Amino acid sequence: MISIRDLSVELGEFTLRNASLDVADGEYMVILGPTGAGKTVLLESIAGLYPVKYGKVWIGGKDVTGLEPEKRRVSIVYQDQALFPHLSVKDNIIFGLKVKKTPHAEIDQALDRTVNLMGIGSILNRRPSTLSGGERQKVALARALCTEPDVLLLDEPISALDPQTREEVQYELHRMQRFLRITTMHVTHDFEEAIALGDRIAVIGDGELRQIGTPDEIFRQPNSEFVARFAMSRNIFTGMVETSPNGECLFKTGDTAFVVAGDKIGGATRAVIRPEDVLISLEPLRASARNAFCGKISRITDKGSTLFITVDLPPEITALITRHSFDEMGLQLGMQVYVTFKASSIHVF
Repeated sequence: MISIRDLSVELGEFTLRNASLDVADGEYMVILGPTGAGKTVLLESIAGLYPVKYGKVWIGGKDVTGLEPEKRRVSIVYQDQALFPHLSVKDNIIFGLKVKKTPHAEIDQALDRTVNLMGIGSILNRRPSTLSGGERQKVALARALCTEPDVLLLDEPISALDPQTREEVQYELHRMQRFLRITTMHVTHDFEEAIALGDRIAVIGDGELRQIGTPDEIFRQPNSEFVARFAMSRNIFTGMVETSPNGECLFKTGDTAFVVAGDKIGGATRAVIRPEDVLISLEPLRASARNAFCGKISRITDKGSTLFITVDLPPEITALITRHSFDEMGLQLGMQVYVTFKASSIHVF
């Protein structure tokens, strides 16, 4: 449905460089990256809001690179909703159709269909100022969908909402997309949001697409330190891969060697171990895991229901545990503990 090739856009001192990406018909693609990475520039370039320096944009097999935004059959929803304060919810939703001089009967049909989908029939006569954040975002989505676009572009649509409302709207987005199967591109800086919603994720940084893959590929097989850090891997080590005398593949960092699964490329590399793959115990575990070490707790980061426990081997390695496990083991700074993880939990790149 969407195909961009070698897309380059210059905006002042910022440049989006050589971006290439395909989004399948009905796919939910999440563009993930930090502030200033170029997420919105990419989104708005697809919408036709910026002139393209190099490259091409296709939508539905049609080259739209030089086409005006209103002719691209694209709807965009922003973080701030941009609702008209002087109009009712109903008039906000049908605004685009009225601008296009759509016949009244078709407007009524589109309104009914969209309102039922979003479940907002009870607020049609209210003004935006009387709505909650979640309700306003639903209205903005309804306005975007009412014109029946081929592509829906979402720019940080739930980042300004409180956690509970964010979860509710996230659920609505998931339900809506699965029902309509509309091709969607969703920009966010929140990794958990990307994992929850995306069929695939494109990670962007400094104006360049760094990695494109399924949530599991981005989560477990980052191709660079940038992606690993943004995916909150936490345990990122620099070292060397070599083969031991007994034929094991080892990743060596400092004086410590981790056993790695399979045949890995030799020489200077980096390794990632996700914190949830690291087990902490007060005694050595009787397990098949081939990596087991003893160290002292050097840092405890409390996240409420979960905690990150950093153990100095050396090097330092961080594990994610539940509050129940933390209390049960009575963990404290300086305590000696054991860390255990499988060879298959180590991703080398």
